[in-house]
Amino acid sequence: MDADLADYVRRVSLREDDILRELRAETARFPALHTMLIMPEEAQLLSLLATAIGARSVLELGTFTGYTTLRLARTLPVGGRLVTCDISEKWTTIASRYWRRAGVEDRIDLRIGPALGTTADLLDAAGPDSFDFVFIDADKENSVEYYDRAVELVRPGGLVVLDNTLFFGRVVDPAAQDAATLGIRAVNSRVRADERVDISMLSIADGVTIARKRDHPAGRRPHTSHGQERSAPCRTPITPGH
Repeated sequence: MDADLADYVRRVSLREDDILRELRAETARFPALHTMLIMPEEAQLLSLLATAIGARSVLELGTFTGYTTLRLARTLPVGGRLVTCDISEKWTTIASRYWRRAGVEDRIDLRIGPALGTTADLLDAAGPDSFDFVFIDADKENSVEYYDRAVELVRPGGLVVLDNTLFFGRVVDPAAQDAATLGIRAVNSRVRADERVDISMLSIADGVTIARKRDHPAGRRPHTSHGQERSAPCRTPITPGH
């Protein structure tokens, strides 16, 4: 898509208020980190997906300056909760200012520390199937581990969304053998082979993969007395402790 067409798409589809625009502009002042900022159209898609499934509990791996966090927090109903984790207090301090301005800070549980540790803590505290929606945008080297933890944590019928699954086109460059690119290739293969989920990879932004956790393993349907499939149970929102 050329620049003119991309600009047209943004003009006719993006809904972004002053707080979101100002957060994006402040983040853009750090040019060396511009590739870490999610495209606003993608963040808007994530909020639409979370709303479509009625998400009440959301997990985000990789906060950065909190643009996506803010988008997702605004979709939550009363009593909803969003857990987000990052290793940087510098960038999440920026995030917290904007969450406060938007009036959603009370819905957000920010964890500072490695995502593998945070997800292990959440599994211990809340157990599997405890989130409706998980977004993965952390370091790429551990992508497979993050994905497997996410599928364990998300409920049947819930969504796991992975960012950067095309990784600037490096996934198809044979010369690209760095750890991050290898991590993305590995998770793409893992998702493709995983019969626990239904999947779709979208070529928007830097590649977005959506995985819906199946209500039952492939080829197996739960038995009911009326011969109909049971729907996934409704869950109350979790409120994990720090």
